[in-house]
Parts: sequence; structure tokens; C-alpha cells
Amino acid sequence: MIFGTLSRYFFRRYVVTTMWFLIGMSAITFLLDFSETASRISNFPGYTLGGAVLLTAVRLPLILQQTIPFVALFVGITVLIGLNRKYELVVTRAAGISVWQFMLPFIAGSLILGVLTVVALNPLAAWGQRQATQFETAWRGQDNAMIRALQVPWLRQISSRDDVIIGAKTVLENGTLLMDAVLVHFDSAGQVILRQDASSAKLEDGYWQLNNVVERKPGEIPVRKAAEQLRTNLKQDFIKERLTAPETIGFFDLSNRIAAAKSFGISTKALETQFNSLLSQPLLLVAMTLIAATVSLKFSRFNQSRSVILGGILSGFMLYVVTVLVKAFGSSGVVPPFVATWIPVVVALALGATILLHQEDG
Repeated sequence: MIFGTLSRYFFRRYVVTTMWFLIGMSAITFLLDFSETASRISNFPGYTLGGAVLLTAVRLPLILQQTIPFVALFVGITVLIGLNRKYELVVTRAAGISVWQFMLPFIAGSLILGVLTVVALNPLAAWGQRQATQFETAWRGQDNAMIRALQVPWLRQISSRDDVIIGAKTVLENGTLLMDAVLVHFDSAGQVILRQDASSAKLEDGYWQLNNVVERKPGEIPVRKAAEQLRTNLKQDFIKERLTAPETIGFFDLSNRIAAAKSFGISTKALETQFNSLLSQPLLLVAMTLIAATVSLKFSRFNQSRSVILGGILSGFMLYVVTVLVKAFGSSGVVPPFVATWIPVVVALALGATILLHQEDG
């Protein structure tokens, strides 16, 4: 009975503190991102102040999703230090409740936060990122000097007459609309025979619809055309899987996109890494909570300095950096996606539990 009441009290403290941290983090993130966004796109032809606010708002979930591990770390440290300084944890230990028992509400809270991040925040972040890309493309208009080049994969289209290499600066509509597209044609000998620069290239059923095209052939004067069609054997589903960034795909769509990509023979390393990273998110937050516990539980009783708490923050930061770094290895295929996402989390959980066990029961 006592433990049940105490658990609800600790869980309520964790939830309330988490809500305040999320509100504060959202406000700070919004102000910083708005300042950066306004300075970056203020010269775009279609820029407005209200548009900048809207762009920042739709980008906020993605940025907030990236800060959730630090939220879990700081919430754990804040709540545990607060309870310790008021001697509430001392009384709890005196009542015969072990650290493993009173840590259960905090672990449960971090698990719930991780699950909500995956099933609610991630789909919203993916949608917001897609909308943000469309907003920026619409605002900058046709002023090529203001266009910020993006890292977009090049496509190769092979036909009986020639080969075409297709690239673009911006990808919209799940990869079926290319803005500022470049199409380079090669003959069977590998010589460039034609270059087409189009303001946009829309993939239709069996052809690319090119708009505002400038055609250049070796030794000839460039020719401008309002529209042009280029036959293609590329399918819209293939283009979607080839060009869509994993960050713009919601958690519930990832498994289907992985299966579709495999059916086209496209590498799924990045998608699998993203999927496993989201699956491991709840346990990553638990690891952050254990790290917080290792530097917070004995703060009042042993008069530990601020350097101990700083060490815990640095440990959490290093864990986050390692997960991001290894995730990049998994996306590139250097490390299997499952290993890249799960091994750092499992190691962090084991280390956190071991240190806590040594401090409290050793």
C-alpha cells in the first residue's frame, strides 16, 4: 500500500517535470529555429513573417524529437536531486524500499515518453519535414541564386537509344517532382550528346514532364522550350523509394517502405536503421534515466560536487553522440542496421545498471 502510493507520487513528479521541460524546450527551440530560419530565407521572393512562423512550427516536432533523449536525462537528474534534497529518498530508503523499487516509476515514465515519441511525435515530425521542404521551395521561386543545393541522389535511366543521368536540387512529392532538374544524355559510346536543364520535372505515367527547359548540344546554340516530354521506364513507386529521405517517413509507414524498396532492389540500410532507431528509442530513454540516477541519488548525503552531475550530463551526451555516429554507419552499410542501433543502447543500459548496483548494493 505504501509502495503503491509512493510510486504514484514519484510517477506524478516525473510526469509534471517532463511536461515543464517539454514546454520550455519547445519554446527555446522555436525561438532559435525561427531566428535562424528568418535570417536564412528572408531574401526569398515569397517570404513573409507569417510564413516563417509557420515553417518553424512545422519543423518544431522534428527538432523536438531529436532533443527527447536529453529531456529524459535532465528530467531524471532534476527530479531525483529534488527528492534527495528534501530527504524524501532518505525516508524511502529508511522504509525498506530499495533503489530498484523506487526507480520503477521513473523507468516507466521514460518508457512511456519513448513510446509516445515513436507513435505520436515521429509521424508528426515526418509530416512537418515534408511540409517545410514544400514551403521553402514555393517561397524561393525561380531565383536560382537563392536556391540552396540539397544532397539529392542521381538517377540513371537506361533506354535503347541513350542513357540519361537525372539530378535535382530539391525533391518534392515523395520524389516524383524534381525542382531545378538536370538531365544529361549519353550515347552508346559514353559521350555526352545532350543536356537539359528544367525548372521542374514531374514524373508521369511513362514519361517525365519537363517545364522551362534549356537544351544544350555540343557545338550548338542552347535552345529554350516551354515544355518537353522525355519517355522513361522508371515507375513512380521506384522513384519514391529511391529519393525519399528516411526522416520524412513516419514510423508506421517504414516497414511497408522497406518491403517496397526491397522489391525494387534498392538498398534499405538507411530505412532499416531509422526503423530500428525508433524501436530502440524507449530503451535509450531508460538508459538516460539510469545515467541520471547514478549521479543524483547520493548527491545530498555525500555532498557530491557539481562536477559529478556534469559528468552525468557528459555521459548522456556521449551516449547520444555514439548512437548518432553508429546510426550513420548503419545507414551507409558499414555496420548492420540492427547492430548499429541496438548495441549502444544495450551497452548503456548494462553500464547504468552496473554502476547503480555498485553504488547502492556494493
